[in-house]
Amino acid sequence: MRHTPQKATREQTRFHNSRLVLRLIYDHGRISRAEIARLTGLTRTTVSEVADELIRDGLIEEIGVGPSAGGKPPILLGVKDEARHLIGVDLANNEFRGAVVNLRGEVRHRTVLPLQGQDGDQALALVYQLIDELRAKATSPLLGIGIGTPGLMDPVNGIVRRAVNLDWQDLPLRNLLQRRYGVPVYVANDSQVAAMAGYIFGENRDESNLVLVKVGHGIGAGIVLHGRLFYGDLCGAGEIGHIAVVEHGERCRCGNLGCLETVASERAIIQRAQAVARSDPASLLHQYAAPSGQITLEAISQAAEAGDQAMQQLILEAGRYVGYALAQLAGVLSVRRIVLAGSVTCFGKTWLEAARHEMARRSLALIAGDVEVEISRMGQDIVILGASALVLASELGLFAPIAS
Repeated sequence: MRHTPQKATREQTRFHNSRLVLRLIYDHGRISRAEIARLTGLTRTTVSEVADELIRDGLIEEIGVGPSAGGKPPILLGVKDEARHLIGVDLANNEFRGAVVNLRGEVRHRTVLPLQGQDGDQALALVYQLIDELRAKATSPLLGIGIGTPGLMDPVNGIVRRAVNLDWQDLPLRNLLQRRYGVPVYVANDSQVAAMAGYIFGENRDESNLVLVKVGHGIGAGIVLHGRLFYGDLCGAGEIGHIAVVEHGERCRCGNLGCLETVASERAIIQRAQAVARSDPASLLHQYAAPSGQITLEAISQAAEAGDQAMQQLILEAGRYVGYALAQLAGVLSVRRIVLAGSVTCFGKTWLEAARHEMARRSLALIAGDVEVEISRMGQDIVILGASALVLASELGLFAPIAS
């Protein structure tokens, strides 16, 4: 049965116009009321009414005059970047990280709390502690809180369906945080959130499609199609970390055998390096390990650069397995651009080229040849910025809307 289109109410029209004008001012940086009317098709009276309301709300301000076209110089409008603050949180690693961010995605304060193996209720208490500390540092009204969390999510209802490493199952995280802090809360998988950051704050913003693969403690992909974050019908789009890539391989945390995370994640790579170090006293790894003997991704990278063939092979193999997943993404989605992020990207060009080569080997040449695969330059703030973008998109409509 088809639904009969209904005429927008006056309140809906007002809301739409307000978001349209705010987004235009945000995108242009400095723009006059007359130019807004020309670009939007709204009347000058409507634009003036909307602008006056946004000024009263403290979101925009008059910032000077523009060049005259023969008459009175136009007054320019701009967004007040510090008018609102928001909190972005990254729960995807061995430490919980968060930041107070302004309306331009600029970090104003950071807080990091070590997880130290905590899970369940203890991990949730650590989330509260992190946000409590960040909220105390916000110097402007709080617009909302964005969360990037590991595991399988229901982003529509803000429920963590399963996060193995945090021992969370069917956790109503959004509702818990909204009741505690009294502001809007948005929750999504960390890889999906990272894709939002890559699309909004990364390079090549003129492209409407992007796949971002985050390879770190876990492995997942975030997918942006036609400017919208794609969750899939079952909200599991991008869950590539638990695709089996090794027949009869190691047991994964999810219970299956040979998942991509068992051979290409940070944890898997370090475990293999530790095994090499134990069996080979002459391994260069010993020179670069921490004083405690702890082996890190950085130590593995340094040993490989110094000529350790076992570490070189380990990096190449991890990259090839990632390339296997990239081939599937390229074949199914046929996107032009795939960005790689996460801690494992510290292996740089060697790892990247192995992934590219394997993707090309396993894909239709006509498709693979046109896919750009690159490492993100956004660093460890990518999930925090993506979580912030979720809030900005949903609360102020500053970017393309988010849809399933």
